[in-house]
Amino acid sequence: MQEVQRRTAALGADERLRGVDIVSLTRRKVEPMVRGLFPRAEQDAVLAVLERSVVFVTPANIVQVLLKSSWLNTAWDLANLYLLGVGAELLGGDAPRILGLSEHTTCYVSLSYFDEESPFADFLVHEAAHVFHNCKRRTAGLPETRRRKWLLDIDYRKRETFAYACEAYSRILETGGSRQARMALADDYVASAAPCDERVSLSEVVEFVREAAAARNGWKRILARCAPPTSAGTRASVTAATAARRHGPEDLGGPPSPTR
Repeated sequence: MQEVQRRTAALGADERLRGVDIVSLTRRKVEPMVRGLFPRAEQDAVLAVLERSVVFVTPANIVQVLLKSSWLNTAWDLANLYLLGVGAELLGGDAPRILGLSEHTTCYVSLSYFDEESPFADFLVHEAAHVFHNCKRRTAGLPETRRRKWLLDIDYRKRETFAYACEAYSRILETGGSRQARMALADDYVASAAPCDERVSLSEVVEFVREAAAARNGWKRILARCAPPTSAGTRASVTAATAARRHGPEDLGGPPSPTR
């Protein structure tokens, strides 16, 4: 914490959050995703969790953010996320160059969010997508059963794939007003903006985004493709229907992984 303060002592006030209503911004960004993934009776409860989940890491709150970190490597990641966002020197040559990190129901986001130029990047949505597998249903005030504990059941190996696909699809929906426009944007994404991340299969992310852009409810298509093996029957039924139409974590024992 002291080293972070030393490296940023000469920086002036950061104005990127001036006039920004973070709750309203978050709700506007995540609402299409929630409406597409959850039944109507559950949407308001999930939105209530997400709309207050985002924390932009700023000079005003960095000390509190670091002190509240549950794990030392989380504090390390958040410190470097902050330093990168304000243009300061990172803490080491092996420091992560990340723009967001999710822990429990909190999404930490870099101030670089407001400088992002890629038309397919929205790491607020990316981090919010991770809350679905970090948050238990009871935390959102929803009924929980033995088989339905988390907001969404996502294969552990597909969590980053799910987040990247949701991120790109959210931007495609924001920009593309028709199926034809969405498909064209998906082609642009494939050509120039797909993620370079060793934790995900590039071909899978591209495939899922293209499939979502062509579907009536692309969110559900992404979810089906990222379901755990125990939900293979669900995925099979979705695949069959498609062919016919032709067209932690609160209870986990370790720290979260940086997601970008």
